[in-house]
Amino acid sequence: MNKARTGPWTRVPEQRGRRFVVTGATSGIGLETARRLASVGAEVVLAVRDEAKGEAVAATMAGAVEVRRLDVADLSSVRDFAAGVGPVDVLVNNAGVMGVPYARTVDGFETQIATNHLGHFALANLLLPRLTDRVVVVGSASHRSGDLDVDDLGWERRGYRAYAAYAASKLANLLFLAELQRRLTAAGSTLRATGAHPGYTATAIQAGTGNRAFTRLSGVGNRLLGMPAWRGALPTLYAATMDVAGNSYLGPHRARELNGWPTMVGRSRTASDPDLARLLWTRSESLTGVSFPL
Repeated sequence: MNKARTGPWTRVPEQRGRRFVVTGATSGIGLETARRLASVGAEVVLAVRDEAKGEAVAATMAGAVEVRRLDVADLSSVRDFAAGVGPVDVLVNNAGVMGVPYARTVDGFETQIATNHLGHFALANLLLPRLTDRVVVVGSASHRSGDLDVDDLGWERRGYRAYAAYAASKLANLLFLAELQRRLTAAGSTLRATGAHPGYTATAIQAGTGNRAFTRLSGVGNRLLGMPAWRGALPTLYAATMDVAGNSYLGPHRARELNGWPTMVGRSRTASDPDLARLLWTRSESLTGVSFPL
């Protein structure tokens, strides 16, 4: 088994004959993940909200790249995508939003929990019968400050705080990762769930919050501290292509996991709570109407 190591890992192994779905693949980590996978022979499905933007991005990539519409914040779109995409080896749940103002999706969910967790929860479970290898969950070091109220995922009983909601949604990602792997193992499946986070990577997500002060501050931080997107995508690529165990979680190796090369990293005690993970799973099934199929 190839183990993640602290060092300059950049050589993604050849993926010829394998089919990947990457959500949110028109910018940032998702774009660089898809581009690199296509460059090593993979067939890559760009799962994107804006098909025109997806086609423009696909035209810049070498290899077998297909564009399909997917809005993970819309469960009808998730179901349509899952019904039509066909066999898949690896699903990379990458799409996300961060720190956005309070809003509800077409399904009535708070935007961040819907986009970052519920839509991907539904997508993964719908695709499991057609997957041959793994689900990759893209998380964030921000999960460590997350406080998840399973009975109030939509912030209906609490005062909404944009960054607290983001951290909670990323905590949900890690709980989903652990519970998905537990269920796969219990079902005797050879599929696996792995996770990764990009550390501090300079992408457009920091400018999408609607908070001008945060956008300005993030712009400075991106210039001074942020890794380029191709570097930030490496933990995801490692989690998607290397022989790591289920429930592995990768991130940058340097202090506070802000930057560096892919290595195994830890997670908060809350993110490792099996009871909370089961509660979140049950609640997610109830909200999405999608259950574990194996």
